[in-house]
Amino acid sequence: MAAREQPVEQLNVGDPEFWQEGPPLELFARMRAECPVHWSGPPGPQDMPGFWSVTRAKDIEAVSRDWKTYSSQRTGIDNLDNKVITELDNKTFIAMDPPRHDRFKTLFLERFTPSRIAADEPWIRGIVDTVFSRIEGRETVDLVEEVAQPIVSRVIHGMCGIPEEEDAKWAAYMNRYMAREDPGYNPGGLDEYVNEFVPFLVREATKMIEPRRRADAGPNPGTEDLISVMVNGEVEGAPLTDEEIAMTILLVLSAGNDSTKSTYVSAMKALMEHPDQLQLLVDDPSLIPSAVEEALRMFPPFTSFCRTATRDVELGGKLVRENEKVAMWYSSGNRDESRYENPDVFDVRRNPEHQAFGGGGRHFCLGAALARLELRLMIEGTLKRYPGIRLAGETSRASSYSLNQYTAMPVRLR
Repeated sequence: MAAREQPVEQLNVGDPEFWQEGPPLELFARMRAECPVHWSGPPGPQDMPGFWSVTRAKDIEAVSRDWKTYSSQRTGIDNLDNKVITELDNKTFIAMDPPRHDRFKTLFLERFTPSRIAADEPWIRGIVDTVFSRIEGRETVDLVEEVAQPIVSRVIHGMCGIPEEEDAKWAAYMNRYMAREDPGYNPGGLDEYVNEFVPFLVREATKMIEPRRRADAGPNPGTEDLISVMVNGEVEGAPLTDEEIAMTILLVLSAGNDSTKSTYVSAMKALMEHPDQLQLLVDDPSLIPSAVEEALRMFPPFTSFCRTATRDVELGGKLVRENEKVAMWYSSGNRDESRYENPDVFDVRRNPEHQAFGGGGRHFCLGAALARLELRLMIEGTLKRYPGIRLAGETSRASSYSLNQYTAMPVRLR
């Protein structure tokens, strides 16, 4: 029986067939209408137990803002139930609960304040200009590999004190790290990924720790690169362990290499497919910040994060039992018909609020201001140089439950 003909309650959101073309937006629309809090029972993909899906914006916000009932730490933020991944994730603040989450995150707050990020605009604009200078005179390029990736990699690597000659290496590492389920990036499957690749990455990240240690370092290294902040900082009066530092390095590098790239490429595709919207931005660049928010709404870089119920609780009329996982599907909440008029229409004048940076609460996205700045400068830089940009071939996507990522997008610049 075709999925459309089956009762939505019988469908498993973890079925890889739903994810061949990115997030299953049609399925999410059915779930919002017919079963907004939905159970996907096992058997599912390897290491994926049964889990609840939350698809309406208001329910996502309720889960996200109640950390006492819905824990990030208890079994991790992943819809997989893999012991190695969960234990490693729990070394990072994204998979911690307060109060340690808040204290850990405080290490980085100063570097990511909106005013501090605004001061980075000339530096980031220079990176954008440099990358575009490399493709000057070209007729066609791959928007992922030749524009988006080198810009976002240099920004986050520069903030971490990683030299430019290592950009390509770490970008490749992070693409594989994030696209865990994609056989193109991880042909050895989950077992090889968990038992070989992730330990290798932890060793690679650990190599960057020792050169940054300072015997006289205090808990507030100030303007040092982000890895030095981790190495020389303290949480709850104690330095971070090497494993905590290594995993936090991977968290920062993966988010910085993936998220803005993802939304920029999807935004440019939407603009090329809707020339009227592209022309609005060419004619009036002051609309670009609004277009950034609309792109974040429609194309959030991460489709979901999970929480684990700490007690039996009713959610959307369903009983969620203690220790059951709850997936907050941002790709669905951002298209909630009760919140947005014509939610599947890309409208650069909409300037919406959205859940691209989560559903609120303690786990607000640390890099939100940076992502907005990068997206504005990247879209602005593209349209200023190439107002006639258009698609020039087949695009391809990562096969992943958590990413909303194109892996290739050939475009004609003129």
